Amino acid sequence: MNYRWESCPQEIRVFVSNLLTKTHKIIDDRLIGCYLHGSLAMGGFNPESSDIDLVIVTENPLTTDAMRRLAVLCLENSNYPYPIEVSFLNVSQLDNWNFPTPYDFHYSEYWRKRYEDEIKEGTELYLNNDEKKDGDLAAHIMVLNHRGVCIAGKPITCVFPAVPQSDFLTSILADYEDCLNNIEHDPIYCILNLIRVYCYLKEENISSKQEAAKWGLSHLPPEFHSLIQQVAEAYAYKNSNATFDKNDLLKFRDYLSLTIKSLLFRLN
Repeated sequence: MNYRWESCPQEIRVFVSNLLTKTHKIIDDRLIGCYLHGSLAMGGFNPESSDIDLVIVTENPLTTDAMRRLAVLCLENSNYPYPIEVSFLNVSQLDNWNFPTPYDFHYSEYWRKRYEDEIKEGTELYLNNDEKKDGDLAAHIMVLNHRGVCIAGKPITCVFPAVPQSDFLTSILADYEDCLNNIEHDPIYCILNLIRVYCYLKEENISSKQEAAKWGLSHLPPEFHSLIQQVAEAYAYKNSNATFDKNDLLKFRDYLSLTIKSLLFRLN
């Protein structure tokens, strides 16, 4: 079963609350707010497979000591039982919008090994005050502005700026290009994200992966419905071992690639 924040089981709320309490102790009184985006905000959260996606905003830039302690906190809590993806930004990074968006600290399971090594060796290759930028944050903040949830602190409208559409498109189209190239290796993620991009370009609708599958079944040609349904079921039941016909994947990719190129040409 999939959930949204307002109706999710108590154990999910407790997990997020405990994480925020521990985070607050590390950053003292500098917290501006904690904000939820992604599937748990939009109603497609699967406890067996989904990340908990957070953006945390602080009054001042994080110190290297705070970053190191946050890395330890994330290593100890992420995947026990829910994977965490979190980005920390300070208010000056939001008040003076730049793209790619600067940030202070980021954690996801993709970063686990590098943080484990960094902490073990006492180095500062990633945990430092060097300027860091992430093109994905434009998409995350756009989702926050439209469908995000404030867990604690100031309201979303008081903290986050409007994201220029050009920056949002650049952000999601980078992921779109990756999905075109990787559809055979990660078909579930890539198919759902390709549909999300198409859905936005066609209707300016920001959708979850679950919503994208439903939208695709009603807006894409019938010849792709079986594949979309198969992907939706694999996503819902965390069946990462599901197999897909290569020709079906490539036909779907080529169709959406041509369709999206046509939409982009009209937008330009």
